[in-house]
Parts: sequence; structure tokens; C-alpha cells
Amino acid sequence: MKQLFLGFLVGIFLLSGCGYKPTARYAKEVLGHKIYAEVTISRQDPRNSVLIKDAVNEAVVSRFGGKLTSRELADTTLHVSISSISFSPTVYDKYGYVIAYKTTVTLLTKYEGVDKKPEQFTTSGEYDFSIASNSVISDSSRFDAIRYAASDAIDEFVSKIAIKGLRNGNNNQ
Repeated sequence: MKQLFLGFLVGIFLLSGCGYKPTARYAKEVLGHKIYAEVTISRQDPRNSVLIKDAVNEAVVSRFGGKLTSRELADTTLHVSISSISFSPTVYDKYGYVIAYKTTVTLLTKYEGVDKKPEQFTTSGEYDFSIASNSVISDSSRFDAIRYAASDAIDEFVSKIAIKGLRNGNNNQ
């Protein structure tokens, strides 16, 4: 027990001593604190657009540590649109029926950050899920898969923004 506690203290000391900063800090340097998020609603599939809007809003608050605000008060404007959503079979049972799928969501995110320079990133996220043998994908499974894959794509966007913030921070030093 003492060794575990000592190892924990040494780990904290090393992380704080080496200058560790969470990715949200670097992302906040690029995006600022007040963020306006807009998702283009797809006419072909409006329900998925709403799922992605919720995922974007959740990411702004939880991953960026930002605050959702109106366009006029925002430091950054995010505009997210769905490039594609696909389902591909990944696992088959012994009779040849599909029992697992991979969902891939590709998002195009355009943003104007604190520096007011417009940029864009294309990100994609994946989610694997299984279904009952000889069955079709239910609406709830489909929506969950899209939500999780979109969240994964947004995580990729957060990573790209954090890397940009890290590079900007290193250039300023």
C-alpha cells in the first residue's frame, strides 16, 4: 500500500514538474473561451444533424472548457457540417449474416478562431457495434452509433486544435 501511494506521489510530481498541460488549455489558446457552434442541418437526414449538434455543444463545454454564446459575443465561430455517414459490415456469423457494423462519420469543421483567420479541418470518427443475427439495424442502434462516431470525429478536431495551440505556443517562446 505504501509503495502504491509513493508511486502515485512520484507520478504527480513528474507530471507537474515536466510542464504537463492538458490539451484543453492549448485548444483554449486557439479558440478562446466563448464559442458559437453552428451545425448545418442536412435535408436528407435532419435527425443525425441534431445528434451532431448535441455532440458539438457537449464538446465545447466538456473538452474545450469553453462557454457557448451568441455569434456576436463569441471569440470563435465553429461551423460543422456532415460530409458523410456510412455503415459497413465487419463481422458475419457462420450463416453469412452480418452481426457487426462499423459506423464512420466524416465532419467538415470550419472555424474562425481568436486570430480571426478562417480555417477548416476534415475529421472522421468510427464506432463499432453488433446486432442480433439475421437482424437489421434498429433506429436506436443507428442513432447511438452516429452519435458515438461523431463524438470521435469531434475528439479528432479537439486534438488538431490542441496541436495547433501547442505549435503556436512553441513559436511564441
